[in-house]
Amino acid sequence: MKTQTVSYMKEHANHLELDNPILVTQNGKPKYVIQDANDYEEQQQTIALLKLINLSERRARQNGLFDLDEAFDDD
Repeated sequence: MKTQTVSYMKEHANHLELDNPILVTQNGKPKYVIQDANDYEEQQQTIALLKLINLSERRARQNGLFDLDEAFDDD
């Protein structure tokens, strides 16, 4: 990840290339991350999917598992 200062970002914001996220620092400390909007959306979708997988695994441990025949059994 590239690192730039707030001052640099103010001067060059009009023509940034966001191939990769940019870490913006202020007074030498990380302050912001700037990334492409599509990349951000994909990242959010991935996080949501991982949360669903985690929740499913926890429920399976708590309630036990069942096989496919049981899932589609009409009884």
